[in-house]
Amino acid sequence: MTPVPGQRDLVAALAEAHSRYPTLEGGSFYDEVLLEVQARTERDGAIGKADIGGLMLWKRLNLSTAWTRELNEWPDRKVRAITAEAFELARDTDRTIPEAAQAARSALLELPGCQRGAAVASTVLTAGAPDRMAVYDRRAVAALVGLGFPDPDGYYSRYMAAVCELVVKVNVMTGGWWNPRDVDKALFVLGG
Repeated sequence: MTPVPGQRDLVAALAEAHSRYPTLEGGSFYDEVLLEVQARTERDGAIGKADIGGLMLWKRLNLSTAWTRELNEWPDRKVRAITAEAFELARDTDRTIPEAAQAARSALLELPGCQRGAAVASTVLTAGAPDRMAVYDRRAVAALVGLGFPDPDGYYSRYMAAVCELVVKVNVMTGGWWNPRDVDKALFVLGG
């Protein structure tokens, strides 16, 4: 990916990429599972193993791993207790989004699949706080680096700080109302 030099070019690249993200309005059902899980988190305040399984299908992760076997051995009430705490932290508007992301990510460290890396944890957090969190994905990170940002090296709070910086740039330059998930969609498309 070629770096985008100016802020106008950067914002234009993000807006154009965001417009190519598959949407229900455009006839794509790509985000249908994510939206369904988000609705349940809004209603219930937590998610369980079945929802995490659905999110991993959406994220297209291999589920024949040690962490999925371990997660299946956990009682669902324990999974729901951990995700409820993480969602509460992610939604905490008294914290900046990167601070909330770091606290919520830390709350998920006990959960199988969330000990290393940010992919699974960020997907769970985005389901629980879709207006504040964004999905950490190798394609999104590649696009972020291509836009001149430092590699977050697997740190979700660093990724979210960069995403929030892009939210501000887009909103200032366009008068828009983007949130971190909008930036993550654009980065996902830009990163191929």
